[in-house]
Amino acid sequence: MNGKLIVVEGLDGSGKATQAAKLFESLKERGMNVRKVSFPNYDSAASGPLKMYLAGEFGTTPGDVNPYAASSFFAVDRFAAYKSDWGQMYENGGVIIADRYTTSNAIHQCSKLPEEQWDGFLEWLFGYEYDLMGIPAPDSVIYLRVDPDVSQELLDKRYDNHSEKKDIHERDVAYLKRSRIAADYCAKKLGWITIECVNENGMRTIEEIAAEIAEKLNI
Repeated sequence: MNGKLIVVEGLDGSGKATQAAKLFESLKERGMNVRKVSFPNYDSAASGPLKMYLAGEFGTTPGDVNPYAASSFFAVDRFAAYKSDWGQMYENGGVIIADRYTTSNAIHQCSKLPEEQWDGFLEWLFGYEYDLMGIPAPDSVIYLRVDPDVSQELLDKRYDNHSEKKDIHERDVAYLKRSRIAADYCAKKLGWITIECVNENGMRTIEEIAAEIAEKLNI
């Protein structure tokens, strides 16, 4: 009997890792059989092509690699992790909290395409990973909605203002702004749980965001 797969999604710098960890700890404290995973899995040999892509070895801007090729790099990484790491726990009823998933490809690769092609791309993407490759579809997707300018500020803090440490996605502000539009579209079309992470005073506290996630998940 399959368990549950809960994905925490958002732009770079939106706090995905922090909120995935908070949710994991909350469910663990309640005695649930829960595991946290993160994508990409840079420690896996399967991540080789995607690391080359993000490092700019196939082109120095995200658009230098078409969305279907780029999606395939990340899909192989997820397939390898599912088959070799967390799949058995999930299939035995465990709860998996994923910091990013196929939904990241939906956001970041749609932004490379004209909007009229987004529906076709999403149909291909989810059919490719969930139906053909056989990895599970999420039960819930938490979308942490953050303005790209705010996410850039958070990324700058993460890298201590060393912009050369950012990957080709993170350093391209125009690309992140297009990805925000794509993320909003996907969230609405696919029924993701949207969490507004910024208010009139700036970024909401970690605790406020975590509390809203718990309330809306209702688990």
